Amino acid sequence: MTRKLSTESADKNFQSLIFEDNDVLKILFGERDSNVRTVEERVGVHIHVRGNQITISGDEAKIGLAAKLLTEIYEVIKGGYSVYPVDIAFALRILKHNPSVNLKDLFLDNIPIATKKRFITPKSVNQKRYIDAMRKHDIVVAIGPAGTGKTYLAMALAIAALMNKEVERIILTRPAVEAGEKLGFLPGDIVEKINPYLRPLYDALHDMMDFEKASRLIQNGIIEVAPLAFMRGRTLNDSFIILDEAQNTTSEQMKMFLTRMGFDSKVVITGDITQIDLPPEKTSGLIEIQEILKSISGIRFIYFSSIDVVRHPLVQEIIDAYSQRP
Repeated sequence: MTRKLSTESADKNFQSLIFEDNDVLKILFGERDSNVRTVEERVGVHIHVRGNQITISGDEAKIGLAAKLLTEIYEVIKGGYSVYPVDIAFALRILKHNPSVNLKDLFLDNIPIATKKRFITPKSVNQKRYIDAMRKHDIVVAIGPAGTGKTYLAMALAIAALMNKEVERIILTRPAVEAGEKLGFLPGDIVEKINPYLRPLYDALHDMMDFEKASRLIQNGIIEVAPLAFMRGRTLNDSFIILDEAQNTTSEQMKMFLTRMGFDSKVVITGDITQIDLPPEKTSGLIEIQEILKSISGIRFIYFSSIDVVRHPLVQEIIDAYSQRP
């Protein structure tokens, strides 16, 4: 628990927080109080640490933001989440755009698989909405820029569903080549031709699962990674199906893909409509389904923006810069 002590002077505002669990407090502060210094710099307040008490001074609104951040991160750590410095930055960004958010609702909503480093949790409000949508709906369409976790989180939910025996297999697919999957000009046999285009899906898979186990599941057909063209003519039952890079599907390909869905299956479609590589005369299937499928209650659309980017901070700035071009 934390206790708050607030005081004011003629020229400055203060708020003190007293934390009762010293072990949790050490994690909250970070090595050599690095997390505290991060909050100071990014919020624009002064923080004084003395034992288990933090005193925050500065602008009243900024004090409130820093206090909420530290108090809720403290509760997140008590809940069993191992906070890293990058989490402080994510949490601060979340609270700046959504001050009413409870950080425990996000950081403690673990997808029950462990990566090589840590558990997977949402890092933004939209990521939380996305995860909830995938749990509740059979078809979810995620649209937004690179780095927002669209494919990665879908992969995590798919692996969790497979491990929990909710589905019998995972199917990961994407257009093998922009605008039509014309592989003839590439060297090698069909496997060598399509592999570079499916590599990102393999990378995400191997980040969440031991390489040998993943390879064994692929060899046994329990996890299938294949170009979109290979979906034609199939009915996919008891499957978790992810269509990645969907902005590069044509109208015909998208219809073909959607009608492959069988019983007890879940479909997640991801894409970035600002990076379409189709010829000008071709309509993106991802753009088209926003209008065609909007009235179907069993389908949920989730939209991401640069605010949801969880890569290097410069990626968010790059996306914003491109979006502002005339």
